[in-house]
Amino acid sequence: MTIQDRIQSELTAIEEKENLTILLAVESGSRAWGFASPDSDYDVRFIYIRPRDYYLRLEKRRDVCEWALDDILDINGWDFDKTLRLLRSSNPTLFEWMSSPIVYRKHPVFNMLMANSDEFFLSIPGLHHYLHMAEGNYREFLKGDLVKLKKYFYVLRPILACRHILSVGTPPPMRFSDLVEAQMDRALIPEINTLLKQKETTSEMGMALKIVRINEYIEASLAYLNEEISKQSPDKPKKPWGVLNDIFLRALDITG
Repeated sequence: MTIQDRIQSELTAIEEKENLTILLAVESGSRAWGFASPDSDYDVRFIYIRPRDYYLRLEKRRDVCEWALDDILDINGWDFDKTLRLLRSSNPTLFEWMSSPIVYRKHPVFNMLMANSDEFFLSIPGLHHYLHMAEGNYREFLKGDLVKLKKYFYVLRPILACRHILSVGTPPPMRFSDLVEAQMDRALIPEINTLLKQKETTSEMGMALKIVRINEYIEASLAYLNEEISKQSPDKPKKPWGVLNDIFLRALDITG
């Protein structure tokens, strides 16, 4: 059984055991970002909806589904009602799932959400999310003389995502290569390409000497982003609930 077959088998088992319908299933980690190691696992994320009666209950209920976690597969998902609430709040992770280049399943009803998704994007939550991610990973993993190679990508990608939001004002593309092409300092691209080749042949825990020029770029970028983000005007108001309520009810009608 190939890994693709196993993923499809697990998704079908989730639907049958949990009595739900998967609306979207995608790859969400380094494989989707475009800088996987030879031993990278598969981070499968899905959005699901349950039968209408499930939502007509007074008791609290879980709105996540955690399924598989081993050395190869990490599979979990969000309920559609949670997804729509997060969309209204412009959750950056959700926008990444919706733009993943590796799609395992997509139900036709999900296109109703995709058609309206960019209208809910807010710059400020995205900027703070990616800046926090870049600063945290840089502080924890890239300050020493010997560093984890993969952590460069966990700092560079969110830095470039912030630059994209500042310059374009839309959800950043998921692929690292797209962000590099549009936002990276051209003088650094040869070193980034060399780093990518190293990552492709190095284990997830692979260590190497820090790359001084890239560290200097990171530090300058973090200082620049902190200054620019502090100048940003407040976002537009969140969208009213009406569109999302309509999408949720229509999805229940279609999926049963």
